Amino acid sequence: MAIAKAERLMNLALCLLGTRRPLSKRELRGSIEAYLEAGSDDSFNRMFERDKDDLRELGLVIETVENLDGDTGYLARRDSNRLPPITLDAEEAAALGLAAKVWQQARLAGAASGALQKLRAAGMPETEDAYEVHSALEPRIPVHEAAFEPLMLACRDRRPVTFDYRKANSARAEQRQVEPWTLECWRGHWYLAGWDRERGAERVFRLSRITGKVRSRAGAFSAEVPDVVTVRETVESWAGETATRTARIRLRAGAGYPLRSRATAVRDRGDGWDELEIPYGHGLDAWLVEFGPDVVVEEPADLRADVVDRLRAVAKD
Repeated sequence: MAIAKAERLMNLALCLLGTRRPLSKRELRGSIEAYLEAGSDDSFNRMFERDKDDLRELGLVIETVENLDGDTGYLARRDSNRLPPITLDAEEAAALGLAAKVWQQARLAGAASGALQKLRAAGMPETEDAYEVHSALEPRIPVHEAAFEPLMLACRDRRPVTFDYRKANSARAEQRQVEPWTLECWRGHWYLAGWDRERGAERVFRLSRITGKVRSRAGAFSAEVPDVVTVRETVESWAGETATRTARIRLRAGAGYPLRSRATAVRDRGDGWDELEIPYGHGLDAWLVEFGPDVVVEEPADLRADVVDRLRAVAKD
């Protein structure tokens, strides 16, 4: 779910839970910023009805009543939406404890720890023994890029940003003006999806290629944030996950482990190089360039030519 929609649903739920009397659509529209920006009445009505249905699917009990002025009103009574007592066994509590340790980034680690303390205060059992059993898993989501935290906050607050970005086939970074939508981790790398203002199109950026600081900019988004942002699908197509062909490459021994994990066959050539067969789709050439002199494409010829062209472009810069 896009951050903008999740924030809108949360605000609507808080309004419905926090009121002592039914609220009309007019009152809700005046209380929630996203509804004020909806534009026409028809756009707002469609958005509100979708949001109301989504909250009900998530389990929120919303009552529809006629108020004194004859308008339809809405509210979510707290006694109808109260959670039952928390009953977790030792293994379930251990799983939550492990989940709270996933984040290595300081800001998120603190939030996860605080949530875990609230669950324990509500009756979640202490699970030291169970945790020791599962601690060998030690799950982690690594966040090494300095750009992660400012982009996370910009996605949350819907603030445009600028940053310098170096493409895979370029030696120099270019400034990008982006309306950030969401962050997603895929195969150990973080990616940002958003609206590139200069190109007037949706783009996905790998955080490890952002150089320098991420700077926030004033003003509202100029493009609508989609309800579903397909970050992973986009990156998968770049990396060849939607494979339609097979490439044969030479890879220096002891190098290129991400490529080895994708290979369907690996053969030791005995000369310090291995031969790999890799299924691929669009974008494998850009990925191979990142491995520099450790990779040589043997076939197909068009993929080899694309990689050579990209390397020449980098050398020219």
